[in-house]
Amino acid sequence: MKKGFLIDMDGVIYGNDTLIPGADKFIEKLQEREIPFLFMTNNSQRTPLDTVNKVAKMGINITEQNVYTSAMATASFLSFMKPMGSAYVLGEGGLITSLSREGYNLVNHNPDFVVVGEGRNFTLEMVNNAVDMILSGAKFIATNLDPSPKKAGWTNLGIKAIVKMIEEATGKKAFSVGKPSPVMMRSARKYLGLEARETVIIGDTMDTDILGGVQLGYTTILTLSGISTRDNLNNYAFKPDIIVDSLKELDLEEALNWHNKAFA
Repeated sequence: MKKGFLIDMDGVIYGNDTLIPGADKFIEKLQEREIPFLFMTNNSQRTPLDTVNKVAKMGINITEQNVYTSAMATASFLSFMKPMGSAYVLGEGGLITSLSREGYNLVNHNPDFVVVGEGRNFTLEMVNNAVDMILSGAKFIATNLDPSPKKAGWTNLGIKAIVKMIEEATGKKAFSVGKPSPVMMRSARKYLGLEARETVIIGDTMDTDILGGVQLGYTTILTLSGISTRDNLNNYAFKPDIIVDSLKELDLEEALNWHNKAFA
């Protein structure tokens, strides 16, 4: 059976813009064996080319076809829900590019959807506009619900903080497309041309990558090179199939040959 990998980035490939030892060698192995993979990220601000350039500085050479973002998943989802529709966007870069590529009209009045993604240029006026549009009938979409890191000096709020503010003001709950939503998890798998039983997901976060993978029956691999620790695994009712300290310790053959009991 063929296998392919959906790989989280921050905490798996790098941390604080520094390569996690062994990550580059693991990607080289996948490339040498022509095993399909995607760097899958909830970051909707960055374009695939931005990601290509970022990891190239760390010695990892990939193409844009190896990147799948929540912006791409959101654009694909909206195009399916309402082809050639319109959106008011609180977001930048990758989100705007992805929506435009799907033929979406980015407007400031009477949109079909209000879409919230990462960005540093939000104004209270933009948030007020979004609230008014949602109250007037626009559907509310979030590219993801990643929380703020709660660290001093952090200059970019997690989307969850912005979304919660708008939800409170409108009484409307946002539909989130990004991990762990099955929308993005399934969309990324299809982008690689894989079936669920052929898909392996690697992440450092139980609440997103591992949760999403468990829900869809993917083989799940948790790395402890990011935010998760062995001590906090007991806080969850589910568990990953494989746990490693980092990609350096991951046995590729074990990952490829793991038999997911969901399909036994």
